[in-house]
Amino acid sequence: MSDQNAPHGGDDTSTTRIDLGSGPGDGSDGSDAPARSETPTTADRVRQVVVLVGSLVAIAGAAWGSGAFGGTPIEEAAGGALSATATPVAPDTPAFSIWSVIYVGLFAFAVYQVLPKQGANPRLRAVAWWVLASMLLNAAWIGVVQAGWLWASVAVIAALLAVLAVVLVRLVRTPASGLAESIVTDVTVGLYLGWVSVATLADVAATLAASDVGELGLGATWWSVIVVGAGAALAVAYAVFAAGRPVVAIAVGAAMAWGIGWIAAGRFNGPLIDETVAIAAAVAAAVAIVAPLVTTLSRPRAPRA
Repeated sequence: MSDQNAPHGGDDTSTTRIDLGSGPGDGSDGSDAPARSETPTTADRVRQVVVLVGSLVAIAGAAWGSGAFGGTPIEEAAGGALSATATPVAPDTPAFSIWSVIYVGLFAFAVYQVLPKQGANPRLRAVAWWVLASMLLNAAWIGVVQAGWLWASVAVIAALLAVLAVVLVRLVRTPASGLAESIVTDVTVGLYLGWVSVATLADVAATLAASDVGELGLGATWWSVIVVGAGAALAVAYAVFAAGRPVVAIAVGAAMAWGIGWIAAGRFNGPLIDETVAIAAAVAAAVAIVAPLVTTLSRPRAPRA
C-alpha cells in the first residue's frame, strides 16, 4: 500500500488536522479536488441508472430478508445459528441497528450518484459499480442464511468484505470534492466496511459452532479472545491504510468499535456470560476507535515551499 499523499508544490493540504482528505487530486491546478471538466458519456448515464435501480432492489430485498415486511429475522434463520447468544463472539441484539444507518447511507449514495452533474465524477466512476456489487452480495448473504446454508454464507460474506476493501482502496486514492460527497461515500462505506468486518468474524465463528467442530484445543473462550483480537488488528490495519482519508478511517473504526463493543456488552450481561471474552472485546473496541485518530493525527505535515 503505497502512500498516495505526496505534496503538490506549495499546497499544504497534507496536514495532521482531520479534514475531508489529503491525497492528490486530478485537477490541473494541483488542488486536491478531482477534475470535473469531462462531459458524462452514455456509459456514465447507464451506470447511474443501473446503480440507482439495482440499489433500490437490493436494499428492499435485504430489508425483507432481515425481518422487515414479514420476512424472517436473521437471528431466527438457520436454526438461530446467528443469534446474539449463538457464540461468545456474537454481538448483542442492539448492535444490528447499525444496518438502519448503513441502508440510509446507501440510499443517499444511490441518489447522489444519479444526479446529472455527477455523471463524470471520477470518484463515483471508480466506486459506483463496486458499491452496487456489495449491496447485491449483502442481499445474497441474507438469502443463503435464510436457506440455512451457513458455509455458503461464509463464502458470500468473504466476497462482500473483499468488494468493500476494493471500494476503500479506491476512496483512499481519489479525494472527495466536498462535504456532501464525503458523507455519502466515506461515511457510508466506512460504516459498511467496519460492520461487515465484525460480521464476517461472527459468521465464521457461528458456522464453525453449528458444524460441531469442537473446542479445537483451546476452548470457546480463548478462541473467542483470538477472534476479537483479530478484529482489533484488522481495525488498526484499516486505520493505517486510510490515514490519508480521515473521514472514512474514523467511520470504519467507529463501526468496528460499535460491533465489537456489543460483543463485550453481550458477554458481560445476558444468557451467555463470559467475562474473559467481554474484557478482551472491550479492549478491542477501544483499539478500533482510537487507532484511526492516532494514525490521522500522527501523519507527518507536508513541508511548506
